[in-house]
Amino acid sequence: MGLHPSLKRSDNLGGDRSVMKRTERIKWLMKKGKWNENDRVFGLPKIKIVKLKAIKKEKPKEEETEAAAAEKTEETSTPKETK
Repeated sequence: MGLHPSLKRSDNLGGDRSVMKRTERIKWLMKKGKWNENDRVFGLPKIKIVKLKAIKKEKPKEEETEAAAAEKTEETSTPKETK
């Protein structure tokens, strides 16, 4: 027997998390060396999730590079006039 479609949870409705889950916080504290085996699991400090945006380097446009290459070939193929 399946679950009715109206009762299914949609992953698209939830927003991004702003705080780590308990297990993630413990792993983070262990990594930083701030976790002791005798510490309690409850009452851990909240740790924000920081999302970094990657800066994309702009590639030169193909049209510009083709035009620059065409100009270079024209300069080399036609003799320059001297006055």
